[in-house]
Amino acid sequence: MTRKMASHIVGYPRIGPKRELKFALESFWDGKSSADDLQKVAADLRCSIWKQMADAGIKYIPSNTFSYYDQVLDTTAMIGAVPQRYGWNGGEIGFDTYFSMARGNASVPAMEMTKWFDTNYHYIVPELAPDTKFTYASHKAVSEYKEAKAVCF
Repeated sequence: MTRKMASHIVGYPRIGPKRELKFALESFWDGKSSADDLQKVAADLRCSIWKQMADAGIKYIPSNTFSYYDQVLDTTAMIGAVPQRYGWNGGEIGFDTYFSMARGNASVPAMEMTKWFDTNYHYIVPELAPDTKFTYASHKAVSEYKEAKAVCF
């Protein structure tokens, strides 16, 4: 009896083969498309990537590897570590707060970015203080897991 090796992959590119996510983000940020348009492009990319992995024989398909900006910002949002200056008052963190933390807005600057070791990859640096209140504020990880099971497989 021969056994097949079970495979898994992490770090699969999320931007799309033709940089679809990049263009969808820029269109959204420029006000040329809606949040729904951006979310549709993102969902299509995730599903395409998951199916591509499955078709390649990957046994354990990862979820929560997608990000609109970066995974450190996603984790910051998930635990509700939003600095007060962004005016977030609880509940699910939406695009306005998420992208304000990443890019700033007309009234507040973005959070600091730093390099990941000596690479060209940058990420948003969480701002944690003694008065930071942690709360489950982004259901992204669970939502994408459910999405993968329900929509793509």
